[in-house]
Amino acid sequence: MRETVISYAFLAPVLFFFVIFVLAPMIMGFITSFFNYSMTKFEFVGLDNYIRMFKDPVFMKSLINTVILVIGSVPIVVLFSLFVASQTYHQNAIARSFYRFVFFLPVVTGSVAVTVVWKWIYDPLSGILNFVLKSSHIISQNISWLGDKNWALLAIMIILLTTSVGQPIILYIAAMGNIDNSLVEAARVDGATEFQVFWKIKWPS
Repeated sequence: MRETVISYAFLAPVLFFFVIFVLAPMIMGFITSFFNYSMTKFEFVGLDNYIRMFKDPVFMKSLINTVILVIGSVPIVVLFSLFVASQTYHQNAIARSFYRFVFFLPVVTGSVAVTVVWKWIYDPLSGILNFVLKSSHIISQNISWLGDKNWALLAIMIILLTTSVGQPIILYIAAMGNIDNSLVEAARVDGATEFQVFWKIKWPS
């Protein structure tokens, strides 16, 4: 009983801030979305705001781009993180720590710093990406990666990938560390391939 009370005491401040600064604003935002309000009036309009929103071509374009980003990014993040984690787990302790540091660095780096680095990489005039591609004769002229509608979505997706794979890699490596090695060895003795070991033992874990 005493441990339960102590646990709730530690959780109380977090729950308080969550309710006040996250849950309550979400509920209030949802409620006010059914009203047309200004400094002088607060009029109930039902679903009119949502109807107008979905008729807005700019919103629909942004919604489509968001769906494309999610569909394009999530599977790649999961598969790439899983592959890197499975390869990193079999390295020695020093190499494993180094790779975890490299992939997790963008996660703990401030968003401002990450933005500045990618802005420098994508810069249409002096960016390193254009320099490398032109030096390799892959492109003949500079590309405005974030300003060209043909490349902007892909450029943003790459940024999301580099900042999203670190945490899953750490989690996958930790999960693989909980796998009983005797199961893996027994499967290999029985003739299981590496893919079968991964699919039947590592992945379910």
